[in-house]
This record gives sequence, C-alpha cells and structure tokens, in this order.
Amino acid sequence: MIFDFLFIRIRIMKFGDQLKNEIFVPWRLSYISYDVLKNELKSRQMDHAWNEQDEKDFVLLLENELEKVYDFVNAKLTEVEARISYCERSIRTFMNNSSYTSDHNWTVMDEALTEVLFDVNDLAKFTRLNYIGFQKIIKKHDKWTHLDLQRDFVPQLRARPLDKQRFEVAIVYISSLHDLCRLKGKPRTGNSAAGGDQNAFERATMKYWIHPDNVTEVKSIIMLHLPVLIFNESKEFEPDDAAISSVYFDNEDFDLYTGRLQRDEGAEAIRFRWYGPMSSKSIFIERKTHHAAWLDGASVKDRFRLDEPDVIKYVKGDLTADTIAQRMRDKGTDEQIVNDSHFIASGIQTSLEEKQLNPVLRAFYHRTAFQLPGDQRVRVSLDTDLSFIREDNFDKERRNDDQWRRPDVGIDYPFAALDEHEILRFPYAVLETKLQTHLGQEPPSWLTNLINSHLVHEVPRFSKYLHGACYFYRDRMPLLPWWLSELEHDIRKPRATSFGLTRSKSFKPLIDGRYSRAMEQENRRMDLVARANSVASKKSANGYLLTDPSENVSADDVFQDTAPAEPVVAPAASQVQPQLVPRQLAATPARSSVISPPYISEKNFRSSLYDESGNVRVNPSSDHDVLVAIPGEPVDAEEPEKKNKFGVTKVRVEPKVFFANERTFISWLQFCALLLNVALNLLNFGDYMTRIAGGVFMGIAAVVAIYSLYRFEKRAYMINRRIAGRYDDLWGPVVLCALLVAALIGFHN
Repeated sequence: MIFDFLFIRIRIMKFGDQLKNEIFVPWRLSYISYDVLKNELKSRQMDHAWNEQDEKDFVLLLENELEKVYDFVNAKLTEVEARISYCERSIRTFMNNSSYTSDHNWTVMDEALTEVLFDVNDLAKFTRLNYIGFQKIIKKHDKWTHLDLQRDFVPQLRARPLDKQRFEVAIVYISSLHDLCRLKGKPRTGNSAAGGDQNAFERATMKYWIHPDNVTEVKSIIMLHLPVLIFNESKEFEPDDAAISSVYFDNEDFDLYTGRLQRDEGAEAIRFRWYGPMSSKSIFIERKTHHAAWLDGASVKDRFRLDEPDVIKYVKGDLTADTIAQRMRDKGTDEQIVNDSHFIASGIQTSLEEKQLNPVLRAFYHRTAFQLPGDQRVRVSLDTDLSFIREDNFDKERRNDDQWRRPDVGIDYPFAALDEHEILRFPYAVLETKLQTHLGQEPPSWLTNLINSHLVHEVPRFSKYLHGACYFYRDRMPLLPWWLSELEHDIRKPRATSFGLTRSKSFKPLIDGRYSRAMEQENRRMDLVARANSVASKKSANGYLLTDPSENVSADDVFQDTAPAEPVVAPAASQVQPQLVPRQLAATPARSSVISPPYISEKNFRSSLYDESGNVRVNPSSDHDVLVAIPGEPVDAEEPEKKNKFGVTKVRVEPKVFFANERTFISWLQFCALLLNVALNLLNFGDYMTRIAGGVFMGIAAVVAIYSLYRFEKRAYMINRRIAGRYDDLWGPVVLCALLVAALIGFHN
C-alpha cells in the first residue's frame, strides 16, 4: 500500500559504522558502547542458549550505558546554561557601563556565544545518535532472543528520557544575546507581537522537509541571520510557548480537502488555532484562500481573534459577525480593523453553515519562528514534533456537541496516552520561508544558500492538513498528494560543500567553512556591496553618486570596519568611473548626506581589493584614488597618500614563516660548525702548511657565520614589515663555494 511510507527504511549504512563516523571525538567516551552491547549479545548466544541470567546481565549493562549517556547530557546542559548566564551578565555589564562598550568586547562576547551555539548543536546530535543507538540495540536484542525488552525497558527510558531533551530554550536565549551583540547593546525597534491580530497578509511561501539529524543545525544557521521571534517578551520563555495547535474543519465529502489539493479558484482551508497550552484564552479563526476574488486573484491568509468560550457559540451561529464587530467598537478598536474582522467572520461563518463544516483533524507542532520584530517581509519558521490527531465523530464520538475540540488531548508530545490509530507522528520537521512579495522582497543570499544546501529537501505545495487528512480518511479520498512517494526515500544528502556548521581539525567552530569572524567580515562586505548597488541610480551632475538623506546612510555605514584588527578598503569602481569621492566632499560630517561609491559588482569589488593570489593589494590602481577607513578613526580624504601608505590592510604573517627563517640560519651555522671542526683539526694535528690551511678555513667559517647572521636579521626585518622583495640568497652560496674551491686548489698546489 502507498501508506507503507510510515515505515521509512534507511539502508545507507549499518548503525555501528554510522556511530563511528559521526562521533564527536572530545566526547567519544560518553557515547553508548554499541559494539560492546552487540558483542555481548552475540558471544553469549554463540556459547549457549540465552537464559534468565544473561537477560539480567544485559539489562544491567544497558541501564549503565543509559545512565552514562543521560548524566553526560544533563551535565553538558548545565554547563551550557552556566555559560549562557555568564554571557548574559557580561552583556548587561557592557550595556550599563559605557567604558566597557567597545567593538572588541562585543566581538569577543559574540564569539563566545557562537561557541555555546556549536556545543548545543553537537549536544543535540549526540543525544539523537545515542537515542537511536538504544532503540537499535533493543530491537536487535528482541530479534535475536525473541523476548520483548522494548516493552519491559519502558520504565528505564521514561526515567531517563533522551527523546524529550529539548534545546529550544537554550537556542532562544543565545539568539537574544547574539542579537544584542550584533546591535552592540541597542534594543531592537519594532513590536515582536506585531501581526498577531493582523487580518490579512499576502505572502509567497515555500516549504521544505528537514531530517531530525539536521534540525538543530538548521536552527543555528538561521539564528545567525535572523533573531528568534518571541511574541511575549514580558515572561520567561518556556518550551510550551512554542506549541501550536490547529483544528481543521471539513465536511464528510472533504470538499475543502479536494479544493485545496486541486488548487481550485477560491479554494478554502479553515482552521481554529491557539498558541501554547490548552488553557490559552485566545483562539484565532483563520481562513486560507487560493486566488481570492476580492483581492484580484491573489492568495491570502486572513484571521481574527475570539475568546475561547465564544468559539463554540460562533461555530453554532449564536455569535454573529455583527456582534463581534460591535464588541470591537465598544473596546475602541480602529474602524478599519473592525470592518476587516467583520468581513472575515461573516465569510467563515457562511462557509461553516453552507458547507456543513465540522472539526476533522488537529495538527500539533512546536514552532521556532525567525523574524525581525515588527518586520514581516522575511519570516522563516521551523516546525518540529509535527503530529496529526483525529478530531472527527465519523466512527465514534470523540467530543460532544458543545465542544469544538477534543478535551482529552493536550500538548504533551508524543501523546503516549492516545491509541496509535488516532495519531500520526510525522518523521520530519517542516521549514517554511515566507516573503511578502507584494513589497518586492527578494530572498536574502544566506537563505538561498540554505535552501540549496544538503540540509533541506524541497517539497513544493506541502500541506499539513492534506497530509494528515489523506492518512486518516484515505478511503474517502478521490485524490492523494504527490509527496507521499517522497517519504519512501531517505531525504538526507551528502555534504557537498562547506556550508553549515562544522569544526576544524582542532575542533574550532567553522561557519560555512570559515571562522565566525571571517564570516562576519564577509557579511559586512556584502552589505557594503548591497548598499552601493541600492543607490546606483542616483547620479549627480558630476558623475558621482549621492545618497538620499532619507535613507539615513552615513559615512560610518558606507566605510564600515569589518573587524577590530582588519580595516576595510573602499572598493575601486569599474573602469567607467573614478572610485574616490572628491576631497572637498569626502569630509562631509558622519550623519549627513555623503558620497557613496558608484555601482560595484562583487567581482569588481574583489578585484579591486585583492590581487590574483588572493592577497590584499598594497598599491591599488593609480588611475583611481582609494579611500581607506581605519577602525576608531574618522574617514578623512585630506591626506590620501598617508592613508594609502598606512591604512592598507596587512596580511597576517603565519608563525611558520619566522620558523623557516630560523631554520635557514641554523643550517648555515651547522655548516660553519663543520668547517670550524675541520679547521681546528688541521691546526692541532698538521704541519706548517696544514696549519695555514686551517687558519684560512677558520676565517671562512667566521665570515660565513657573520654573513648568515646578517641575512637572518635582514629577512626578519622584511617579514615583520611585510616588505615586498627577494627572500632568497643569490650570492651567499656562490661566494661560499668559490672560497672553498679556491682554498682547496691553492693548498693542493
């Protein structure tokens, strides 16, 4: 049957090999001893028939392994919490004491948070890998011994639940602190809860599946670019705050299901949604419409809010749209919002009555939303623990007539109290990207890189309601969604690029194959390019580009330093126009309208800063002036020669360069020592002529030693000052060979 997708078969490699490949080396002793447990099963069965004592010994060994792993996870979580608390205290100190507020301090704290984020990601992978290991070994035990340890071991697994370890709270706190570091302690403007009661918004949505192995990494990557959205900042974040429950309505013929699957004009999806626990008082009545006639064919989602006790009255028709609108007017709500809510409430209530809609399905998940507060142009959400639960009364009564949702189901994932035929647990997380295309919003580059990476699997037009409904009511469905066949395959892909979170050989965090500071530098460089491109059309009469004062772009913004120790060189333009602004205009005050560079492509930007070998250009093209911004100093074009000389970014010299210079010096000294040893032997044990030869060789050894010291000091001077020149020795070896050959020939004759 097509619904065999519930039993996903992943046959890529044996778990033992997978465990060896994915072990995080510093924690290797804390992983489940899978091979030991497996060998214990094999060796005992090969020696004799499995007996009661064998079972006791194996269960004891399994309990010890479970306790080891569980204690390690708890210890690391405690450590993570302590490090987050330390970072929070330090950031509060920076914010309250201006003397500590420096770019260096904010950068150091941001890197500390990045380290914590990597540890959370590694810990999430560690927990999941060990949880799978215990499942695998118990399943193997039951298969070989024909016992049911999977049932008997439930109390131990519940006492130390690896599958319920949640890292959302840590990620939320890290996101909040990381955002403060990014803004250098300045609070975000905008209301986090903005849009909660928004009636209608048009957006383009794409959906992707994320394998559980990659969920924490995807969250971490998004968090580095967008903060986690917290709707209620007045209370401390709790895991239950991320819970979302939606009850979908349809009739016995599933007309809404068919319309949405076929994407008919005006097809609707109606759901009642609440956030958090069952005790939540706010219920959002939502309607998704495909190609709404009242919006010139645009697809739209609209909603309004009701108090929970009023929901059943609204469903039965006792609470009308007119009454809802009047209540809103009595509270002083804006008239436009009142009219929009009246329109939505009237339309949904009409559909409930005319199409005879009733609750049929509940979808539950934990959502982590990423968005700038008050800015809905780019929104990314990640839904985990997705579960579908029956809400209908088709075959038996699950709720009475005075209830619009089941009272026996809360938010206690994985809903162990429910019968298995009442629930479907989706195997993947669901990533949604939402862009307000009517505002001309294009996906940012980091989001494009994410959706093109190995971490996600695109599933166009995936619908939670369609998926849950086609599983529970497949006998009633004339059509099934296309993506069901996708569940028969493993969606994991091999890592083809360095994209994502990795570690170096020394276990240092790498973001997209670079250290976090290098990534920050690249992001700022791209921001500079984007800012220059955005004002490319604003040319003044003299051929330079003037920024609009309304854009609030300052000289500090345009010529922004990329790192505390690495200044940014303003890029040279293409060959069409000069690069630097005129001197008399470059000294414009920081917060006034300033001259911006002409249009810059990324290619031109890189070619102007770097030579073919990838090093920073020491002397850019003489055809254009280059303005250099030094961190901590104002931009000043009064002395371009001075800036070109001292403001150019210096390439970091590796310690091995100095060591190579020392090795060369030591090699010369070794030859001098050998030559001196020969000279001393000739002086002590020879006749008159050999003593003269020994004196000559001693002189040559002294000259060579002094010369090698001179070359060593000269090379060290050139390396320290990054002087471009020849580092090899053209004449020293030649002169040395000539002296030795001349001495040997002379004394031989």
